[in-house]
Amino acid sequence: MGLELTNRAVPQLDGEVLAAPPEHRPGVVAAAVYENGVRVRDIRIEDAGMWRSRPGTVIWIGLHEPDADLLHQVQREFDLHDLAIEDACKAHQRPKLEIYGDSIFVVARTAHMVGDEIAFGETHLFVGRGYVVSVRHGASTSYMAVRQRCESSPAALAHGENYILYSILDFIVDNYMPVIEAIHEEVEELEDRLLRERLLKRDIERLYLLRRNLLRLRNAVVPLVDVCRRHEHIDLPGMDAALQPLFRDVTDHVRRVQEDIDALREVLAFTFEASLMIGQSEQTEISRKLASWAAILAVPTAIAGIYGMNFDDMPELKFRYGYFIVLAVIIGLCGTLYRFFRRAKWL
Repeated sequence: MGLELTNRAVPQLDGEVLAAPPEHRPGVVAAAVYENGVRVRDIRIEDAGMWRSRPGTVIWIGLHEPDADLLHQVQREFDLHDLAIEDACKAHQRPKLEIYGDSIFVVARTAHMVGDEIAFGETHLFVGRGYVVSVRHGASTSYMAVRQRCESSPAALAHGENYILYSILDFIVDNYMPVIEAIHEEVEELEDRLLRERLLKRDIERLYLLRRNLLRLRNAVVPLVDVCRRHEHIDLPGMDAALQPLFRDVTDHVRRVQEDIDALREVLAFTFEASLMIGQSEQTEISRKLASWAAILAVPTAIAGIYGMNFDDMPELKFRYGYFIVLAVIIGLCGTLYRFFRRAKWL
């Protein structure tokens, strides 16, 4: 997404004519300067340092997968730390908050559903007096909605860079909820299917994938709790005390997401265990039936085996009613065993 250009007249401050509005540049989503919560104009990255020096203004730059040259240019304009820039170049950072002099560097993981899978992204935030630079990597929802919401409330945006930081973190955390809800619906469907019928192999595989995705989501959410909590209790550079309740609210939301993730992982574990127990129960029932019929069939097999031996001196062979008596004994024993197993609910 490129910068929104306007045809309005270029303003003058202190008698200086400012540069023309910026043109589209790869990696730059938006770059604007705000004064008292009101958007003054779009700017070029190379003009950011000049605007930063003006009192009462805040520069908000949004980048999406910028190259190294663009990041180093931003570094020169805002005097960012080398380690922070190095981390921003690599999109595989753990959520954290680092303090570099009078500025902070925040890493947060984003998540949203793409089909049946969770797509993870990463956002790096440089926050200092008079500026906010957001760098998005990977799958992530655009922060243009955050910018529009902030611009619609100039009184809140007048709090400056820390309000922008709060808005972005709140937006990231809010986007966790649709992911949780989508997984929750699928888990409920698997639970209902488990009660109606036996889970198939693909259902068991889906249970495993859901647990793995929830673990990855938990790894993205849990460190963010500490990031938000530090905004509540530690005097960070330029922190406005009036905004601490807002960060406390974000912390509560993150903790609720963490609790929902843990609850879903437990439900998935119980569902998996229940499917195993049901499978074992069915196997046990089948084994009992087979054992019962084997015991019943063993009676005629044993008696027939005895009388099938080729011996001459077997008294029963000469008995006139011996065959009928043996049949009656076989039927009686088999019937007795059948009733016994039926009473034991093996058949």
